[in-house]
Amino acid sequence: MHPPGSDEFESTAIGWLLDVVPPDYRLHGVLRRYPVALATMARHHSKACVEGARQGYRTARTELAEALPPHALDSVLAAYRKEGARFAATARAVGLVERALRGEVFTPKMSLPATGGPRTSEPGTAKPRTAEPGTAEPGTSEPGTAEPGTSEPGAAKPRTAEPGTAEPRTAEPRTAPPADGRRAPERQRPARQRKAT
Repeated sequence: MHPPGSDEFESTAIGWLLDVVPPDYRLHGVLRRYPVALATMARHHSKACVEGARQGYRTARTELAEALPPHALDSVLAAYRKEGARFAATARAVGLVERALRGEVFTPKMSLPATGGPRTSEPGTAKPRTAEPGTAEPGTSEPGTAEPGTSEPGAAKPRTAEPGTAEPRTAEPRTAPPADGRRAPERQRPARQRKAT
C-alpha cells in the first residue's frame, strides 16, 4: 500500500481493504466510490473477527472436549491464538488506514535501530510494574533499590518458576550511585548466604 498523502494511496487502500473483508463486498460499487465507508465496514468486520477468535478460544475446551482428543484440542487452541493475533494486527492496521482516509495526518517518529542502544518508549506508554500486595521482589525491601529490569537497560528480568519446579535464581538489581559521588551503602545479604560464609 502506498503511504498516506501519495497519489496512489486511496486506490491501493481500497484494494487492501477489499482483501480484508469477505469477497462479496466487492459486488457493492458504493464501497469503491466511498473508501471511508469501506474502511468503516472493514473495521467492524475485523473487530468481529477478533471477538470471534476470543470467544472461540474461551469456549473451545467445553465445546470440543468430547469430540476431540486432548492433543487435537491443544492444536485448536494454538490455532486460535495464532489467528487471533493475526486478526488483532489486521484490526489495528484497518483502523490506521481508516484514520488516514478520513484525513488524519501522521507524524513520523524517530526510533532507534533494533540492534542499537537501549530501546525507549514514548511518554505515557510504559506501564509501571508493581508487585502484588503481600509479595516482595528479591532485594527490593531497602529504599533506593529498583525492581530488576525496570530502571536500567540490560538489567535481567526475574524468571518465574513453573509449578512443581525449583525456584530459579534471579539477577541482583543494580542501583545507580548517588549523585553527590558518595559510595552507595552495601546491601545486606539474605540470611542463608550469611550463614554459608
